[in-house]
Amino acid sequence: MIPLFTLLIPLAYFLSTCLGNTNDIYLQLNDDVLGLIVFKSDLHDPSSHLASWNEDDATPCSWQFVQCNPKSGRVSELSLDGLGLSGKIGRGLEKLQHLMVLSLSHNNLSGTISPSLSLSSTLQRVNLSHNALSGPVPTSFVNMSSIRFLDLSYNSFSGPIPESFFGSCFSLHYLSLARNMFEGQVPRTLSTCSSLNHLDLSNNGFSGNVDFAGIWSMNRLRNLDLSNNDFTGNLPNGISSIHNLKGMFLQNNQFSGPLPTDIGLCLHLNRLDFSHNQFSGELPQSLGRLNSLSYLRASNNLLTTELPQWIGNMTSLEYLELSNNEFYGNIPLSLVSCTQLSVIRLRGNSFNGTIPEGLFGLGLEEIDFSHNDLSGSVPAGSSRLLETITKLDLSANHLQGNIPAEMGFLSKLRYLNLSWNNDLHSQMPPEFGLLQNLTVLDLSNSALYGPVPPDLCDSGNLAVLQLDGNSLKGSIPEEIGNCTSLYLLSLSHNKLTGSIPKSMSKLNKLKILKLEFNELSGEIPMELGMLQNLLAVNISYNRLTGRLPTSSIFQNLDKSSLEGNLGICSPLLKGPCKMNAPKPLVIDPNAYNNQIGPPRQRNDSSVSSTPTHHHRFFSVSAIVAICASFLILLGVIAISLLNVSVRRRLSFVDNALESMCSSSSRSGAPPTTGKLVLFDSHHSSPDWITNPESLLNKASEIGEGVFGTVYKVPLGSSTSQGRVVVAIKKLITSNILQYPEDFDREVRILGKAKHPNLVALKGYYWTPQLQFLVSEFAPNGNLQSKLHERLPSSPPLSWPIRFKILLGTAKGLAHLHHSFKPPIIHYNIKPSNILLDENFNPKISDFGLARLLTKLDRHVMSNRFQSALGYVAPELACQSLRVNEKCDVYGFGVMILELVTGRRPVEYGEDNVLILNDHVRVLLEHGNVLECVDPSMSHEYPDDEVLPVLKLAMVCTSQIPSSRPTMAEVVQILQVIKTPVPQRMDETCFSV
Repeated sequence: MIPLFTLLIPLAYFLSTCLGNTNDIYLQLNDDVLGLIVFKSDLHDPSSHLASWNEDDATPCSWQFVQCNPKSGRVSELSLDGLGLSGKIGRGLEKLQHLMVLSLSHNNLSGTISPSLSLSSTLQRVNLSHNALSGPVPTSFVNMSSIRFLDLSYNSFSGPIPESFFGSCFSLHYLSLARNMFEGQVPRTLSTCSSLNHLDLSNNGFSGNVDFAGIWSMNRLRNLDLSNNDFTGNLPNGISSIHNLKGMFLQNNQFSGPLPTDIGLCLHLNRLDFSHNQFSGELPQSLGRLNSLSYLRASNNLLTTELPQWIGNMTSLEYLELSNNEFYGNIPLSLVSCTQLSVIRLRGNSFNGTIPEGLFGLGLEEIDFSHNDLSGSVPAGSSRLLETITKLDLSANHLQGNIPAEMGFLSKLRYLNLSWNNDLHSQMPPEFGLLQNLTVLDLSNSALYGPVPPDLCDSGNLAVLQLDGNSLKGSIPEEIGNCTSLYLLSLSHNKLTGSIPKSMSKLNKLKILKLEFNELSGEIPMELGMLQNLLAVNISYNRLTGRLPTSSIFQNLDKSSLEGNLGICSPLLKGPCKMNAPKPLVIDPNAYNNQIGPPRQRNDSSVSSTPTHHHRFFSVSAIVAICASFLILLGVIAISLLNVSVRRRLSFVDNALESMCSSSSRSGAPPTTGKLVLFDSHHSSPDWITNPESLLNKASEIGEGVFGTVYKVPLGSSTSQGRVVVAIKKLITSNILQYPEDFDREVRILGKAKHPNLVALKGYYWTPQLQFLVSEFAPNGNLQSKLHERLPSSPPLSWPIRFKILLGTAKGLAHLHHSFKPPIIHYNIKPSNILLDENFNPKISDFGLARLLTKLDRHVMSNRFQSALGYVAPELACQSLRVNEKCDVYGFGVMILELVTGRRPVEYGEDNVLILNDHVRVLLEHGNVLECVDPSMSHEYPDDEVLPVLKLAMVCTSQIPSSRPTMAEVVQILQVIKTPVPQRMDETCFSV
């Protein structure tokens, strides 16, 4: 039976709200008790943390998580952080008229805040962060004249911030609206918050010019975070007025123009991040005055000129990243003065000259100088570097000479990449076997020669070994079996000889084995069939013979992974099947005659008189076979001569046409002009036709893939209200359809693929030498950056957003698979190809681009495979083209695992390699799969959704394509998971 008192609480609350003081009501309830009990009634408390809250008590001051003012006896603080509470924020809090601190962070509170909810005017601190609250923030929610600390971060609040929200906020010291879905301009009334020293608006959809909000005039700011929004405009000179600033984070916006010349007058700056914008020009010289700066990141901009020597004045620098800009010249020797440096990344610029020896004398943990024009030798490093360096990437340069043997003593080195230095001409130092912590070694395409060191894997920790594209000779050492942690082994395109060692059967973790284009001989060891984890094998173009191992991976290898050998036994190959069987015994042809009929009389007369009978070496059938062979040979010769004649005629025609075209061009005929087609408009920009490359001059590169480079391009005047931002993909030139009518037909098919979860294709530009695809721009970037590349200051994706991304992606794929005949297959489903709009709705990009190729040649498929390790379905792993849309289902299943766990498909640890699919499957089999859920979500996810979603992922990533569901079935399953119905998840649907 429910106590009468409990039933009277809502009535008492209503009367107290309408009539004022509860002392006038016969129930004589304490206001604070009444308010807290009503507030509790809107909550779900699974762990009974609020069990001490008893409505029979006269005062709540003894209740857990409640503090009272000792003088007045009224509730002054309510702190319920991290208790796993769910439900909504009800109006019971209105009764706490003396409340000064309200902290409800790290719970599962959801729903909207009532527009009429108005908290106590005495409130000074409010923390509602890390919940699932949504909708707009009511202007009457808090009294800005008293509030000093307001944290609404890590929720799903949306819409614009009302201008009146910041009225009278002169007492506000701390404001965080990070990781919500706010949009529009920041209200100009924010500038009235004159006492603000911490402002975090990151990871929203705010847009417009920051000057509008007057942020640059807030001279008491110490920390400013505007990252991961859509802010535009230039940073003003005069930014030094924020002279107390310690941290400024502006990354992932659309800021442009030069960096402020007076930024270095903010002498207290400790952390500065300008990355992923469109800043141009030079680094301001005033930066050299920032003696306290420890973190400087300005990567992915348009910064240019030589890197100045004064950069060495920033002696407190610990982290320096200037990657993917347009810097050139030498790396400043003055950097040696930055003795605190631990990470330096200069990747993707045009630095030349040699690497300063002194840099390798610092105690650096990470060096990335890859993709530059550096020359000279590889520095040996100092004794200090030997004890600190964990990652060294000097790939894609012009380094020369020997690899220093001292590198073998870098005791903490985990990642070493010297690939694509074609002038090294070095042997592999045998000291590499001493690298006890090395997990990734990439020396591919570096002109290495000599043997593969036998003790390369003495540590047993190596997970990735790439030595392809060199001139290595000799046999693969038997000691390769000691590399028991190997996930990827690539020895292709070398000059290796001998047989494949049986010891490879010890590589139980091996997923990818590439041995193509060598001179390996003999039979493939049957023991390799025991490698149950193999997903991809290529042994083409060697001298191998005999049967294939009986395991499924070898028996299902594609022709391209086997061809070019002496005699491998496979129904896919037309050549001979050579086995190591005993050779047949050669006998006297007369022996057959001696076995038939009576014995011959052996005398001289018979021998001499009948020589043609006694020495009959060719039977009639043999003669017929020889004649037939001769006729066939004559036919082959005739056909070959005919082919030569035809080729000569075709060559003559081609030369004649080329000559006609050349003479026509020289005679003043107009060159071929480009063709611009916009699907939704009859107008075009003259700039596109006369000089399409001019578009890319004002563009910023935002991605690069197998099919080309993607740029973010603003169209129209910067002052025009109709300015549009689009994404332009500059396609690779090789292997693209070369006839405009073919290209037009295929692109128009892709243009008809309209769906809310597909990136809309708006048009294209075509010439024989240059092709662009124009599509819509997604302002929130791609899922890869939000899931795997976010900074610690950026909030993680909430479970509702993750589920929305899964369901939307499934719907987009289902549309491609089931609305077109033949279906459009993506071939490359992964987070970097899932773009996010302003509301975090997913949009699949790069779909159907394979239709624009004359064929999926080995280069394209190999690049796609290398860039999608972990996402590739088994039937695609060996570059097989006989696949259907189930390969997309596999990639989608891997993406489910990423979204739930927050981990990458393949992770290289210090001691091992984690394959996410296998890891989750083992946890599922042991009944503790929820241990793998992304810990950054805390407890903000429902188990009854996450568990069936993980089971669905296991079914989608089945090794057998026919066992995977269709994408239409995946959509139905996800919708059932999200919608509670009786017995909604029959376990038989997810037999793993």
